[in-house]
Amino acid sequence: MEPAAPPKIHRVEVQWHAVTYKTVIVYGLLLAAILSAGLFILFPSLYSAVTHKISTAMTNTEGEGAPVSQTQAKFVNLDGRVQVKKVNSVQWVDADYRTALDKGDLVQTGTDGYARVTFADGTFYTVKPGTLITVEENLMASNKPTSVAVRINTGSVDLATGNWSSPGSKAAVSVEDAKAELRPNSRAAVKLDKDTKESEIVVSNGSAEVRRGQEQVEVTQYQKVNIPTTGTISKSDVLAPPELLEPINLTPIIAENPRVAAVHFEWKPVQDASSYSLRISTTSMFTKIVKEAPKISGTGVDITGLDAGDYFWNVTATSAKKSSSEVSETYKFTLVAQGKTQDMLLEIQNTQLVGHAVEISGRTEPGAALIINGQPVPNIARDGTFHHFTEPLLPGEHTIVVIGQNRRGGTAKQQVSVVVPK
Repeated sequence: MEPAAPPKIHRVEVQWHAVTYKTVIVYGLLLAAILSAGLFILFPSLYSAVTHKISTAMTNTEGEGAPVSQTQAKFVNLDGRVQVKKVNSVQWVDADYRTALDKGDLVQTGTDGYARVTFADGTFYTVKPGTLITVEENLMASNKPTSVAVRINTGSVDLATGNWSSPGSKAAVSVEDAKAELRPNSRAAVKLDKDTKESEIVVSNGSAEVRRGQEQVEVTQYQKVNIPTTGTISKSDVLAPPELLEPINLTPIIAENPRVAAVHFEWKPVQDASSYSLRISTTSMFTKIVKEAPKISGTGVDITGLDAGDYFWNVTATSAKKSSSEVSETYKFTLVAQGKTQDMLLEIQNTQLVGHAVEISGRTEPGAALIINGQPVPNIARDGTFHHFTEPLLPGEHTIVVIGQNRRGGTAKQQVSVVVPK
């Protein structure tokens, strides 16, 4: 028998062409360009609308994380309950430091709420508890006069203006049918009584012009205007706020046992003042008062019972007729517990002026904590070296104080004098 023939093998040839991702992308872009060009030629108006929508959508994806524009007002201090209602919204939302304020926005503080708002021209508005304001104006343009304004619907606001670079710039606050415009480098406190609708404006620095209808009143430092609902505006002198002396602003105080140590507070006397009131708080906006000493007959007092930490203090003067001054400047000090082990390495190796700030360079122990002029030093190298820039200082002579505490509880203190030129 003859052997069977082998089966036929059917071959199928498969051929392919390798296409890279780069080629796909290039062809895709080329096709998109052809379609886009055709759309532009045939339907130019539709092309513009589509591209505008795409651009808007891409912009909106930034959302709340987008940085606040330099021409917008923003919050620089928030404490307690503070809410905002945008001009194009019907809802109140909690304020935060990313919230930008525009013309027509409302800001409301609770009974424990404080908010400090800054505008791009350097004007600050401090919104006090139980206050409702409206942003009335926020006009910013480079090399042109600026104009900012808020309206007090109820409550009280303090405002301070900077040294404007553009002549003719304005910062204002409105109450009912009256308006006050402050000059550069001026400070004022404005209150509106929610029941009587009467208001008062006290100028503590610089000057302001108050207008209501045909009435126009010029107000200078340590003067107050009362604006009744009926009758004319009246003006009177007020007590000057006290000038603080001790503790010096941003100074550290080292005590073996801070709670029993007596901290001495002192200020200059105010003409016609019969007593003074001292307040000490753990917050810069005085929402948490830890000590209060009313009706101090002299110009100084010793306070005990403070724990180690950062504190803020100010003083108000009162006359025999029970009229009070505006609050003084607020000073800050730091109370530091002195450790049992005194030995600690702390050296100041160099100081250098950078504008009106001072760069402090030195060396301490690894793991130690440092405070320079009341401000903590955030970055200390592993070998203990540090570089720190102070806040801008006014022209004149200053004493910079550096205190430290190591892990053993030991403390050290160094100080250096610098002169900031004019």
